[in-house]
Amino acid sequence: MKVLLQVLALGILALPTFAAETDTAKERVGTVCAACHGMNGVSVADHIPNLAGQRAAYLTNQLESFRDGSRKSDIMKPIAEQLDGAELARLATHFSALPPAPSSAKSALLDTTSRTNVTLPSSFERGFKRYLVKNDADGKVVTHYYASNVAFAAAATGKPLPDGSGIYLVTYEAKLDADGNPTKGSDGNFIPNQVRSYTAMAREAGWGRDVPSVLRNENWNYAVFDAKREIRKSVNQAECLACHKPKAASSYLFLLNELTAAARK
Repeated sequence: MKVLLQVLALGILALPTFAAETDTAKERVGTVCAACHGMNGVSVADHIPNLAGQRAAYLTNQLESFRDGSRKSDIMKPIAEQLDGAELARLATHFSALPPAPSSAKSALLDTTSRTNVTLPSSFERGFKRYLVKNDADGKVVTHYYASNVAFAAAATGKPLPDGSGIYLVTYEAKLDADGNPTKGSDGNFIPNQVRSYTAMAREAGWGRDVPSVLRNENWNYAVFDAKREIRKSVNQAECLACHKPKAASSYLFLLNELTAAARK
């Protein structure tokens, strides 16, 4: 009886810790994981796996593999690297306990990470400078990179890009010759034809306030627009935030060196 009472007492003492760990896992799920995998482990898109009902050991192993780089993912690695082993295990346990959903089921995008403040400028003729052109022969497209004057000025002096900065990519279908090959202009780049899409990243004060720290890129927000300049609501900003997260040292840009070189000419 004495031993039994001791065991019960230890169990009661452990309850607050267990409850706290459960609450921590739910909070992380609700603010970060749910952005892609849904609050109930049902993903928001076909290219993202459902986690509900998966084995805890399997999920833990996958998260550890993302963290150490043995499994490649530009989105999951930056997230997993910010979580310790105990938290990875708690998250795995949380999702494994959820009931599996039909494969056709989808969760809604998480508002705090999918909502973007980025708008598309009416023109890039004023307030912006083109700093890079990239040709894609396989896709038969050409992309023009623009930076706001604020971003251009900061890059010229080697300073981090401040609020007010904006980077905009305009992707055009290349003009084709009679054989269906892209034609080049005098500068050696493909001649642009019709706009295919716009990709944007911009920042203003307070724009990162509601984004969880695991995903936050300071005040940067992201957006993609179609040829009609309408925002693509299906694009999950959480994936952009995660992908750019490791680039904090370069103002969250993948091509800061190219911007800096152009700004210093």
